[in-house]
Amino acid sequence: MYSSILLALPALALAAPAVEKRLDNGLGKTPALGWNSWNVGGCQFANADTALKTAKLFVSLGLKDVGYQYVNIDDCWSTMNRNSSGYLVPDPNKFPKGMKALADEIHSMGLKFGLYGCAGTKTCAGYPGSWGHEVQDAKALASWSVDYWKHDACYMPCNNGQSPQTCWDPNVNPRPRYETFRDALANSGGKIFYSMCEWGRNSVWTWGASVGNSWRMSGDIANNWNSVASIAATAGGIAQYAGPGGFNDLDMMEVGNGALNENEERAHMGLWAIAKSPIILGTDLSKIKTSSLNILKNKVSHPRHQPRPPRQSRRLLPPLGRRRPQNGKLYPYWAGPLSDGVVVGVVAADGAATLSFKFADVPGLGGSGSYSWTELWTGEKGSGTSITTSLGAHDMRVYKVTK
Repeated sequence: MYSSILLALPALALAAPAVEKRLDNGLGKTPALGWNSWNVGGCQFANADTALKTAKLFVSLGLKDVGYQYVNIDDCWSTMNRNSSGYLVPDPNKFPKGMKALADEIHSMGLKFGLYGCAGTKTCAGYPGSWGHEVQDAKALASWSVDYWKHDACYMPCNNGQSPQTCWDPNVNPRPRYETFRDALANSGGKIFYSMCEWGRNSVWTWGASVGNSWRMSGDIANNWNSVASIAATAGGIAQYAGPGGFNDLDMMEVGNGALNENEERAHMGLWAIAKSPIILGTDLSKIKTSSLNILKNKVSHPRHQPRPPRQSRRLLPPLGRRRPQNGKLYPYWAGPLSDGVVVGVVAADGAATLSFKFADVPGLGGSGSYSWTELWTGEKGSGTSITTSLGAHDMRVYKVTK
């Protein structure tokens, strides 16, 4: 769902890991673009009115035109109890016409509809989870024409047989429960994107590709720069596991939620896009300011002219004499080759900085010589043998470089 500029192949000559056979459900060939209700307003936004309002804003604000398609309702959409046959029941006060009617209306706008559930006995907000009901729940989703399912990890067995809201015990492996729901979706009769949300436990990136279309690779994002930088730093070291059919999920976007300044929002979007994360918006689109909307619609995440296959860009390791990546620290240089050049991202990770690189040091460009470049946020163009740019704190530039 991204532009050719950011659907970049791996930049470094590192051997790809031995990844198990990727999930082949025909979905997730590129990272998902959409919206989720949770970061906007939690349970208060889990209703049909919000979903329809957001779908209409996708159209009127031009987000649909640049590739955003999934309108997803998160936790709190069901009643607190299953029905007598064991099926989930959409809350009739929140969804008076039912889920199928809502999905049909969203589909009529050329968009897709998603819901949320949990691998444990309860969702994170205490609603019924899918533990022991996977087949029923998957069939219900298919009958409602749901297109996307986020599967969370709350209330799963942990220490001493207890099932707390969250379990971080490294000895507890959530993989079997996610595989169970994968199989249920495969046999449901529907075509449902499977978004795994088990918070990066048990190195999910090493096995997630055989189970889901995306997998959260960290704990929840917080609405501040340190959280954005920390998640992106981790993603830079696991790029080799992402590819068509399954991608590292860096969590929902905080663009438009007020805590990040414009520089930080730009870097947040640029890093998520260059890392091939799903871009799932988490803001009230009816109140979004123009600068934030422009960031969401910039060609950095534009869907047209996609090369195949999309792979995550990696940290651009510098020539001798420059510092190398450190665990937990956001590295300032990222790169990956394109079908017609290379993409290079530079980010002022720690504060205002002047950053530079020589094209001769960028893998995939073919060595020394003069190259043309276009910077995607500003539209600035140029040519030469290197680029030097001065950035304000936490800002980012993304360059498409061609011979």
